[in-house]
Amino acid sequence: MLPLKEKDKPIIQKLLAAGCCARCILRFCCLSVQAAYRQPAQETMKELKAFIAVKENTKHQESVALPSTQENNGSYDAAASEAPADPPSKRAKLDPSETAAQTGESAAGQLEESRVCVVCLGILQHLCGTEQATKISETVKKEKYEFDTLVLSVSLPAQLCVREHSCWLHVKKEVREKGLVLDKDDVIQVKEAFKWIMQGLVAKELKGVAVVSKSMFEIGLEFIHLETDSDCHFLAKSCPDCFRPTKNKQSVFTRMAVVKALEKISDATFLQHYPCPPPQPASCCLPLDVQCLHMSVFIAGRYNKFCRSLPQTPWVIDGERKMESSVEELIAAPILSAFRADGFNFSSSGREDVDVRTLGNGRPFAMELLNPHRSRLTKVDMKQLQEEINTLSDKIRVRDLQMVTREAMSHMKEGEEEKTKSYMALVWTQKPIQREDIVFIDDIKDLILDQKTPLRVLHRRALAVRQRVVHSMSTRFVDSHHFYLGLKTQAGTYIKEFVHGDFGRTKPNLCQLLKTDVDILELDVESVDVDWPPAIPE
Repeated sequence: MLPLKEKDKPIIQKLLAAGCCARCILRFCCLSVQAAYRQPAQETMKELKAFIAVKENTKHQESVALPSTQENNGSYDAAASEAPADPPSKRAKLDPSETAAQTGESAAGQLEESRVCVVCLGILQHLCGTEQATKISETVKKEKYEFDTLVLSVSLPAQLCVREHSCWLHVKKEVREKGLVLDKDDVIQVKEAFKWIMQGLVAKELKGVAVVSKSMFEIGLEFIHLETDSDCHFLAKSCPDCFRPTKNKQSVFTRMAVVKALEKISDATFLQHYPCPPPQPASCCLPLDVQCLHMSVFIAGRYNKFCRSLPQTPWVIDGERKMESSVEELIAAPILSAFRADGFNFSSSGREDVDVRTLGNGRPFAMELLNPHRSRLTKVDMKQLQEEINTLSDKIRVRDLQMVTREAMSHMKEGEEEKTKSYMALVWTQKPIQREDIVFIDDIKDLILDQKTPLRVLHRRALAVRQRVVHSMSTRFVDSHHFYLGLKTQAGTYIKEFVHGDFGRTKPNLCQLLKTDVDILELDVESVDVDWPPAIPE
């Protein structure tokens, strides 16, 4: 039996007459017993009708009942003691008029069940059963996702809010007249009732996978109802500030905007523009395709680049690709394949130019894998994946490949400009030099540079003067026009510009220090001093 109370009867009667389905009536009775929503809607409707009929039948029986005793002499009515009446089943067979009445009631009941609910537009009637659960299960299995738990996400037409508000006002008057207290916030939401019904059915179809409130894997269900699409439109005139067009939204009548408008509009204004109770719809909501989405998975590691003709990311200028591959693509392709992800975002701790090698322990990088169909790899699997990347190309090498959390990604960027990087550059001098001409450079410490945005990156970086620090330098003489320059600098320092001066845009520079034109012939990154991700022993 449904755990309903006497105070619920006027609400049930009012909503039955308005054309609400059984489950929506339970919602307006603020019934939070989940099992009540899971029983078949036909059974719930029978129980609701039986519940409100009890009081009426009791009154009727009391009005026709005859007394069994008399006050004065204790005698009794002999007619009442005659043979007992036939049982109901026997009378039903013998009385043609009663049979006809029952047939009429049955037809009326079928007609009532076929009507689409004025509030949920059929969602809690026809779109939350085994058939829908099977459809969800087939979609998930077809896309071959791997997951332990899932969450159901439901998107409902915005006009449901308007219809629910209309029904609320419809019962609100009845409730006040009876001296009862009912808060709109206590009404169970359609979305919540839908999930109560569907969670167990979906779990059963997916062989017991837990349907929870928070999970990495999400199944999205969206419903539309074109017939009532204009139900919300009157709100735009009454509350224009709630409906502002945005670039990403096809319609201004989003669910959030409608809810906001309904909170502002007065009952009187609402009733001037919208019927109460809502009008009877001719059709049920239409379910769109089931959408599956796995939250992003994050991979981190370090890479070395051994080639002087390989950009970090795809190099495209004016729509034309300049080089056939990139560090990003060489790393990403095997990882995307292993996790069966739809896409990725690549980031790193700084970046090197196309003609710069990255040596030493390599440069930290991270990848966000979008909608991965496989979400976990063992340490052994990750090791094999790393070896696969290293086997596919001799231009790069990856180490410390591992799965990380979204929160851990921030470690790569934290205090990036406070970190240091070490470089080795082969420098050419226009004026002939001796070993003694460059030794003074070794003694320079914490040299502060003012670097105006270099000409070569001005197309993608804002024009600004940035202060950077060269912490230390060391030199190794090669010949009268060449020497190696080792540098330890603040991250973000433009090394090439420090060497050749960039037409005076970097001050001081090596041209000024050596009092001759100099240029950089080769540059290697020897270390990126970011202690992340954690090293994995070989």
